[in-house]
Amino acid sequence: MDNNSKTSKNDLKGKFATCLNCIDGRVQLPVVKWIMENYKIDFVDMITEPGMDGFLSHPLSHLDDIFRKIQITMDVHDSQDIFIVAHDDCAGNPVDKETHQKQVTVSVNLIKEHFPSCKVIGIWVDLDANIEKIIER
Repeated sequence: MDNNSKTSKNDLKGKFATCLNCIDGRVQLPVVKWIMENYKIDFVDMITEPGMDGFLSHPLSHLDDIFRKIQITMDVHDSQDIFIVAHDDCAGNPVDKETHQKQVTVSVNLIKEHFPSCKVIGIWVDLDANIEKIIER
């Protein structure tokens, strides 16, 4: 390995955000790029579940593991911005856009309640990878 291909610790410093996203690989890269460009973020810590918005908004979900992961990114990377993603054609949460948007709003409020010092942003991704903000608290 030559010196040009090595990553130093200094290359890994910067501003972090946390993203609660679906496992669907189609939305990972567009979401990371959008967050970095629109919020001046250097790195995005990704926490995934199939149909994350449905998972978070379901009253029977076990959220302790999600909360633990968010706390780690806050403690270790000083992440203060949390994004919650819903997307079109979601196999893990196959509902219409209106239902996704309602679930994102519920999810944003839930995460904000548990992490009041953070900014929590809910976003929607369509099939063309266009992204729109639904709510920010």
